[in-house]
Amino acid sequence: MTSVDAVQRLRAAGLRVTNQRVQVLTALDRLPHPDVDSIAGAVRDELGSVSTQAVYDVLRAFDEAGLVRRIEPAGHSARFEPRVGDNHHHLICRGCGRIEDVDCAQGEAPCLHPVDAAGFVVEVAEVNYWGLCPSCATADPR
Repeated sequence: MTSVDAVQRLRAAGLRVTNQRVQVLTALDRLPHPDVDSIAGAVRDELGSVSTQAVYDVLRAFDEAGLVRRIEPAGHSARFEPRVGDNHHHLICRGCGRIEDVDCAQGEAPCLHPVDAAGFVVEVAEVNYWGLCPSCATADPR
């Protein structure tokens, strides 16, 4: 994603364009499922300085505007991704923590239909598949 693309996405979402927001959005495009510290580091590389709190604030605004999805795998810090609106799921490595996207288990949202929805209108199903990535599986054959 270029800076021009980031500016267009911010404007389309109704958000004010700032250097920090542009850099956070481009970092999200470059980094696979980054945590806040990784995003802040990438932004600092471009701008020289940015507070971690400022990155949290930008990500909160992006989440509210529908530009990012926040995922919180058990035992891991929150991660962020720009892939939104398609109800995809995640493969998570128990060894190194690598996260990969995987398309919906049944092909359409909400992917899973509970046996008894207890009156709920299901909008999203979050599924995390846990295991070992190829590198970790090779290093630790079970």
